[in-house]
Amino acid sequence: MKALVTGGGGFLGQAIVKLLQARGAQVRSFSRNEHPALTALGVEHYRGELGDADAVAHAAEGCDTVFHVAAKAGVWGPYAEFYRANVLGTRHVIAACRRHGIGRLVHTSSPSVVFDGHDMEGVDESVPYPQHFEAFYPQTKAEAEQLVLQANDGQLATVALRPHLIWGPGDNHLVPRILERGARGSLRRLGRRECLVDTIYIDNAALAHLQAADHLAVGSPVSGKAYFLAQGEPLPLWGVVNRILEAGGLPPVTRTVSPELAYRIGAILEKTYLLLRLRGEPPMTRFVARELSTSHWFDLGAARRDFGYQAVVSFDAGIERLREWLASRNPC
Repeated sequence: MKALVTGGGGFLGQAIVKLLQARGAQVRSFSRNEHPALTALGVEHYRGELGDADAVAHAAEGCDTVFHVAAKAGVWGPYAEFYRANVLGTRHVIAACRRHGIGRLVHTSSPSVVFDGHDMEGVDESVPYPQHFEAFYPQTKAEAEQLVLQANDGQLATVALRPHLIWGPGDNHLVPRILERGARGSLRRLGRRECLVDTIYIDNAALAHLQAADHLAVGSPVSGKAYFLAQGEPLPLWGVVNRILEAGGLPPVTRTVSPELAYRIGAILEKTYLLLRLRGEPPMTRFVARELSTSHWFDLGAARRDFGYQAVVSFDAGIERLREWLASRNPC
């Protein structure tokens, strides 16, 4: 395999790069910035923007598989930025595959593309896209996922993977946000209802991408489909948050606010940030309020059946690895 990994310098991207290298694959990365860690691994690295069609095509030349991991994530920001990276960028990746006769495209999507603000309990991939989104990230990722699945044909086999809340050592998004807010004492539990969530440890998410690629071919059961990915261990949301806080040496969340109040506060803060053109991200948004007050766990039967997905690192084992990694970064 000679693979291009868009976003190869990111959290999930690097994990995929390392697994590919361990197999002996030739690996190329494409991202906006330099990444010394990739240089140390001996990875061929191309710099550019997903919104630049020529740069994407240049990076893909000579490859036979593309792992399209790069995206603009987050719950706040201008629509144009999300659209350029997530929708236009995905169009450019598909076009590059066509241009160079690349036969396999593995796309990293998100369960948020089908989140309608209500509980998702044991749902499978038949759940439809919602009519309304409360953040630009899921809206543009849903459009990107549909582009990828529609591109599946007799020359290009595509698959979209939906890993839920990736975490673990090296995480630069979920874990740091929880620890930073926990250290400031600004975390609040939303309601008293025990909402279950199923996250995914980084090693499991990366391995699933390679397993899907292994089974991906024109006309295969995997091609043209989307798949949920998670641990297969639904746990109480605030129990998960508290385990991460504990791994970082911080106390658990004890204070509570009602989900309805959090949603109203989120709506007010969003309008305030827009009207006053404030920098940064509102401390609460409507999307986050819905996410933190609903259940999110999935039927993983399709991924298990079609490409043999199974979590190889349990939640408890992952927490211990996270604890050790955090301790190594803060030995005092």
